[in-house]
Amino acid sequence: MSERVKANKKSPAPVDTAKAEAALPMLGPVEMLRWAWTQLTSMRTALFLLLLLAVAAVPGSLFPQRPANPSVVTQYIKDNPDYGKLLDTLQLYDVYSSAWFSAIYILLFISLIGCVVPRAIAHYKAMRSQPPRTPKRLSRLPEYGTLVVPAGAGLPASDAIRSAAGVLKKRGYRVDVRDDDGARPSLGAERGFAKEVGNLVFHTSLIGVLVSVAIGGLFGYSGQRILVEGDTFVNTLVGYDQFTPGTNFQSSQLQPYSIQLDKFAVTFDRESKGKVGQPIDFTADVTTKETPDAPAKQEVLKVNEPVTLGGTSIYLTGNGYAPVVTIRDGAGNVAMQGPVVAKLQGDNYYSSLVIKVPDAKPEQLGFAGFFLPTAFITEEGISFSGDPDLFNPQLTLNSYYGDLGLDGGAPQNVFELDVKDLTPLNARNLDAGGITLAPGTSYTLPEGKGTISFDGVKRYVGVDIHHNPGQLYALIFALLAVAGLIVSLYV
Repeated sequence: MSERVKANKKSPAPVDTAKAEAALPMLGPVEMLRWAWTQLTSMRTALFLLLLLAVAAVPGSLFPQRPANPSVVTQYIKDNPDYGKLLDTLQLYDVYSSAWFSAIYILLFISLIGCVVPRAIAHYKAMRSQPPRTPKRLSRLPEYGTLVVPAGAGLPASDAIRSAAGVLKKRGYRVDVRDDDGARPSLGAERGFAKEVGNLVFHTSLIGVLVSVAIGGLFGYSGQRILVEGDTFVNTLVGYDQFTPGTNFQSSQLQPYSIQLDKFAVTFDRESKGKVGQPIDFTADVTTKETPDAPAKQEVLKVNEPVTLGGTSIYLTGNGYAPVVTIRDGAGNVAMQGPVVAKLQGDNYYSSLVIKVPDAKPEQLGFAGFFLPTAFITEEGISFSGDPDLFNPQLTLNSYYGDLGLDGGAPQNVFELDVKDLTPLNARNLDAGGITLAPGTSYTLPEGKGTISFDGVKRYVGVDIHHNPGQLYALIFALLAVAGLIVSLYV
């Protein structure tokens, strides 16, 4: 008994194999990088990053963006001092060029490349390789079938194999006939590559779309300009009313073309019941030059029919009336002369306008009011426009004098007049009353401040100018992506 007890004491203790297997070595730097790369290049991560990119773009529509309108951003920060600067620190006014948005975009790009490229290489090698050899013992396969050809049928095994190969080829199979020794010919066949090709084309095209969009965002630009009949736009930075450059835009990219608005015509519906006065056609006759020395070319600009110049597309986006006025100051000098763009406010081209005259002496002048293409006045004395065409054009204005605030350097909206520091001259609630002008008439301002005359009416158009070098490629890759998706789902 004592020997057995002694033997038991010397025997080793039982080992917990589960704990031994769970004790894995720590990952080193190389292994950690390999694990991170595997996670990043998985399709699950790519889909997550694609969703995250869509969510990250939402603030760009919630907050004003500095590249599009820096003055609005400045005013927004001023109006919201408690959190405006915090949003600026978080780059929420520059969403699409921010560090965090760019990081998501780049990670998505890398993830797709790391996911697609290895699969494309493996698929290419599989397509280049021959179908696998037929197993010698088909009975070991989970599914198999046999067809016995009698020896007296007069059909050699090699002929039977080649006939089967012909049938399989017609059904879209890749075939490989092996007749090494002549005694046991075999046939290998496989298909399904078109489905995988469609899948790879889809994902590769997504990369192409990302690259194309990135090129457009880096090197593209867009801008807006209002052109009154007779005005000429030259494609320079100072020629734009509003300009949105790409991240890597250089002014040298601007091609020196020009476009002049010769005439703008609007056709209104005069026959349909319930739609009388509705515009049915907009036509702008323009003169274009590719370069200053190039011959002039007459073209027509219409809605959804842009004019293409210097790699840019010029779209017709808006229109209205621009009353032509002449304003003389108290000394009798012409302080302002020309068309004033009126902003559409209601039906029948009922429009508001603001006139700022900083050159008037001895004090600056300001006017705010409305333009009515076909003026009617109610019994209460309220003016309105009864038709969009120029049947009875009329200007209704209030006038002010004082410091317009233009010398302080702060940007101002051309369609707004800040009257808090101005002294009113004309208004409906004053003894002098408001100013009402028809074409060819003038009005003398109170207190010898000058005169204003209504000389006529011109039309204006608003144009959007876009240059996107990646747009065509994005369209091509998008079509390829759709085609690849259809093939992968239905072939």
